[in-house]
Amino acid sequence: MDCATEEAEIRRELDRIPGIRNLNFRVGERSLAIDAPPDVMAQAVAAIRRIGFDPQPFAEEVSAEASVGHGHDHDDQHDANSSLKRLGLALGLAVCAELAAFFLPDTLPAKALGLGLAATAIWLAGFDVYQKGLNALLRGRLNINALMTVAVTGAVLIGQWPEAAMVMALYAIAELIEARAVDRARNAIQGLMAMAPEQADVRQADGSWQTVGVASVALDAVVRVRPGERVPLDGMLISGSTSIDQAPVTGESIPVDKAAGDPVFAGTINQTGSFEMRVTAAASNSTLARIIHAVEQAQGTRAPTQGFVDRFTAVYTPAVFAIALAVALLGPLVMGWAWLDAAYKALVMLVIACPCALVISTPVTVVSGLAAAARRGILIKGGVYLEEARKLKAIALDKTGTITEGKPKLVAWETLGAAIDRARAEAVAAALAGHSDHPVSKAIAQGLESSALAIEEFKALVGRGVEASVGGATYVLGNHRLIHERGQCSSALEAQLLEHEQAGRTVTLLASQEAVLALFAVADTIKPSSREAVADLKSLGIQPVMLTGDNQATATAIASQAGIDEARGNLLPEDKLAAIKALQAEHGPTAMTGDGINDAPALAQADIGVAMGAAGTDIAMEAADVVVMNDDLRRIAETVRLSQRTHRVLWQNISLALGIKAVFLVLALLGHATMWMAVFADMGASLLVVGNGLRLLRTRSGN
Repeated sequence: MDCATEEAEIRRELDRIPGIRNLNFRVGERSLAIDAPPDVMAQAVAAIRRIGFDPQPFAEEVSAEASVGHGHDHDDQHDANSSLKRLGLALGLAVCAELAAFFLPDTLPAKALGLGLAATAIWLAGFDVYQKGLNALLRGRLNINALMTVAVTGAVLIGQWPEAAMVMALYAIAELIEARAVDRARNAIQGLMAMAPEQADVRQADGSWQTVGVASVALDAVVRVRPGERVPLDGMLISGSTSIDQAPVTGESIPVDKAAGDPVFAGTINQTGSFEMRVTAAASNSTLARIIHAVEQAQGTRAPTQGFVDRFTAVYTPAVFAIALAVALLGPLVMGWAWLDAAYKALVMLVIACPCALVISTPVTVVSGLAAAARRGILIKGGVYLEEARKLKAIALDKTGTITEGKPKLVAWETLGAAIDRARAEAVAAALAGHSDHPVSKAIAQGLESSALAIEEFKALVGRGVEASVGGATYVLGNHRLIHERGQCSSALEAQLLEHEQAGRTVTLLASQEAVLALFAVADTIKPSSREAVADLKSLGIQPVMLTGDNQATATAIASQAGIDEARGNLLPEDKLAAIKALQAEHGPTAMTGDGINDAPALAQADIGVAMGAAGTDIAMEAADVVVMNDDLRRIAETVRLSQRTHRVLWQNISLALGIKAVFLVLALLGHATMWMAVFADMGASLLVVGNGLRLLRTRSGN
């Protein structure tokens, strides 16, 4: 099952069998999962065999859902090598048949020898083609195999048996070359799975270490990873620190520092120190495995252009067959051609018209595009999103975690008046903040030098701040509201607070019983890449708009820093949904970028939903159409550019396939094309479109 045409044949046959609950085709794996009772399963497998396929069950069948497919990689390689030898022999026999026809005298023994060589070559090269072709003809369907069966049989009947043998051998070799080239695109993602090691060092109950297969490692097991090794499973560091190359998951080659409490992902590369980790996901459910599974599912979806090609070939193949039949029957009557010449021209047309190149042009291109995106840490959930991204006119961006870091930081602080010196203010504030679990207090504590001051009588003032005694004096570290309630606000202080708040900062004040001593401004800072990412989107003609639940002043300030002209604050989830609808009405196709959890309604309403920073997050993978595995906003512009390039390659391939065939069809009508030329035209067009589609695998940043 190499292409959508063969999938459709199998689907049509199985649709006739009652009792089949579900069919799950994965052309990329050459597999089909059939959900059916055992007796119906036997009928389904028999039906697939009747139409010329050879279904093989996977060893690992799961309950009532059985899988039939092409087998494992080792078997595939063995089959490919056997096929190559068999086709090489067929080609050699076809050449001998040609030489016999050319050099040997026109006697019965010579003819018998040549016919025997040709028949053996056709049998070796075309048995599968004949089997599928005859089955298709008996069912009244005109597919690629049916065309070749008619063409080769016709050539034999009119005495062109050496040429028939050569055509079948060349066609079969071309099919094998195409299949291997297509496999390169299909296996581009599977190559990621090879990055995860098959074994892991696991701590045993007695404290010793044992190397076991990753498939048998249980959740919460402790695994050891040495420098230079790949991480075998998803997990959480429990001891040690290191630097890890996360390129296989996030697409970023810059190593990320890891310490106890940080997550690590299967397939990533441990670069510096040894560490121990607690396993958080089974091998079959690792982030890397889920990426591969999602892309495999995406390969099974129909991109718009692929749907067009499928519909076109459904009309194109019968139309060409009808034209060839008309040439064979009407050519002698209307044009005065000899009957054998007319039949030969018709057969050449059938070979030229094989829609292999056309059918293969779209899936190879789409799969290559999906693979190129995945290598950059961009998981696109289907060919439709890969194609549609180029049409985006607006994009809604969530603030926290998308444009900003999502973690508050101390961005400025100053003493107020002369009641306390800077060092004392820093020490007291750090001591109070260090005893609070509030995110703002944590940001202040992390931004100041740690304090050795002892504090007493610490208490939290809910919704306002904290209070404690330091060296016999009572201090508070709290928000604007607390200071206002204490009657310590002045017009000058209010002006300072307003200035910070308009800049999108959260202000915390340190005060004694007598006066306000210091001001600390905390903000969620924008990512270094956000301004560049927004500029990239604008250069592509996409209007960025910020949507956030934060207050309007903060939204405006952050948007200004990122270069976004329009920001909407104070939005609830339903407000974001309404905003997406308004953007779609105003601009057209609109994307929504968020965390894939809180923004689910807006992500669903958008033409394309994008989840940011979703490495290891199941919910984000499910909610979005495109998942950026790190939180680099620049990946969205890369996706749009990849979409534009994929669209160009798709139509280049369609134009190449149809253009080459049109030229050779005219040559065939004029009597200047032979069946050899027809096969080379078909083979050449197929290899051209495959090679052109595979160029997308070389896509890099900015392309």
